[in-house]
Amino acid sequence: MSGMSVSLIYARSENYCIGREGNLPWELPDEFAHFTRTTTGGAVIMGRKTYQDHNSYLSGRRNIVLTSNRDLPLAPNVLRENSLSAAIALAEPDGGEIFVIGGCGLLREALPVATTVYETVVHAALKGDTFVDPFDFSSWRTDVLEQHPADAAHSYGFTIYRHARDVPPHQP
Repeated sequence: MSGMSVSLIYARSENYCIGREGNLPWELPDEFAHFTRTTTGGAVIMGRKTYQDHNSYLSGRRNIVLTSNRDLPLAPNVLRENSLSAAIALAEPDGGEIFVIGGCGLLREALPVATTVYETVVHAALKGDTFVDPFDFSSWRTDVLEQHPADAAHSYGFTIYRHARDVPPHQP
C-alpha cells in the first residue's frame, strides 16, 4: 500500500452495535448527512454484505466492493476488488480521501493502515446482530466534531468523533 490516506467511517451504539438484520438499528438523518458530506468526493470501500444492504451506487464517490465473488451483481459504476490493498490502489487515482465504510471485518483489517477514524457514538445500548470491535484510540488524537441531542427527528443523541494518528500507520 502506498502513502495514500485511508480513513474509517462508521457509527456504533454504546454497546458497539452497528447493525440489525442488514440495516442500521437507528434512523438519524443528521448523522447520515455527516456520512454523506464527509465521504462525497472521495472513494468508499465496503465489503459485500455492506454493499448488499443498500445494493446501489453511492453517488459522488468512487464505490469499490471487496468480494471474491466475480458473479456478484453490482450496480452500474460500482467497482469490484478482492483485497483491501487492491481496492486502495484502485481508489487512489481519484486523489480524494479513501473511506472504509464496513463491515466489521473490513474495519478491523483497515485500522492498521488508517490515518483517521470518523466514529459516531449513538447514545444508547441497542439490540442487533452486528457489532464492531472496541478499537483502542488511546494513542490517537481525538476531537469532538459534533454533539447532537435526541429530538423529534432523532430517537437518540449522538457524538461524532475524529480520531487521528500522530504517527504514520504501519505500511505492510
